[in-house]
Amino acid sequence: MNPPKTDARRHHDPEVRGFASDNYAGAHPEVMAALALANGGHQMAYGGDDYTENLQRIIRSHFGSTAEAFPVFNGTGANVVALQAVTDRWGAVICAESAHINVDEGGAPERMGGLKLLTVPTPDGKLTPELIDRQAWGWEDEHRAMPQVVSITQSTELGTLYTPEEIRAICEHAHAHGMKVHLDGSRIANAAASLNMPMRAFTNAVGVDILSLGGTKNGALFGEAVVVLNQDAVRRMKHLRKLSMQLASKMRFVSVQLEALLAKDLWLRNARHANEMAQRLAEGVRAVHGVELLYPVQANGVFARLPHDVSERLQKRFRFYFWDEAAGVVRWMCSFDTTEDDVDAFVGALKEEMAR
Repeated sequence: MNPPKTDARRHHDPEVRGFASDNYAGAHPEVMAALALANGGHQMAYGGDDYTENLQRIIRSHFGSTAEAFPVFNGTGANVVALQAVTDRWGAVICAESAHINVDEGGAPERMGGLKLLTVPTPDGKLTPELIDRQAWGWEDEHRAMPQVVSITQSTELGTLYTPEEIRAICEHAHAHGMKVHLDGSRIANAAASLNMPMRAFTNAVGVDILSLGGTKNGALFGEAVVVLNQDAVRRMKHLRKLSMQLASKMRFVSVQLEALLAKDLWLRNARHANEMAQRLAEGVRAVHGVELLYPVQANGVFARLPHDVSERLQKRFRFYFWDEAAGVVRWMCSFDTTEDDVDAFVGALKEEMAR
């Protein structure tokens, strides 16, 4: 059969590379192949399809026999639905000040989820029991939103990692206060690759109740999932997902992408490669006089401080974002399709701009 004709044409230069975000990368070819495989014929809508059913088996292989996945459209949707599932209307969420739910989700947890975020400044993006205690109080005070959830991110927004022991300590502390623990895992694959351990080792095995499982940053076209790890911690997940406008009618096309990533080792291969490219980038940057690396490079992000004018000139050659423009801090992200040539070209350009 001849391929179908189309009037679509390419509107971008596929040779343009950058370090702005792992969301800038396209979809992995194996994911695209899986989407084509799932196409054709009729399948039940709203999650009644064979691909979503099989995804449950795969999720259980990663997170244990009681885990249940609820595919959604995007990461913000996953976080809002997950947090709603473990809070009451009067509930609040304790999180790091730098958390994605606080900084980069347009107020969605508060405006759409009806949740109060109780933030805590952290030196490295990581919460501790002691830091949590700055906001973990006032449960019987009707004048204060009630702390009901601790939300952590793995890997964090600053590219740092929690150890399983650190997460266990957080979970035990939160549970002792009657609070649940949510893990934002938009880059959970990068964390597992760096720690060299299965995802369950720092989620359900140490007490995490609910998880936002990332796919898009690790090679999916679109789609994430809320994974319920503690069935006793949540209420009416399927109703919350629909109410939050995160129920896909053709869910097979979300589920098959997660299946392609998680059924074998594509998720791990992609994450390991992105992490390795970040290490290569960090090594190259360390050799450039006048550039300061700010945090340990433990996943696929590199944070640095350099002169503002250098950053502006470099942005004309490679896309990347300021993290704190006033302080001259930038963020460089690597993805599954970042190449050694990409990194070396960027480091070369950085050296040239620093020498001007």
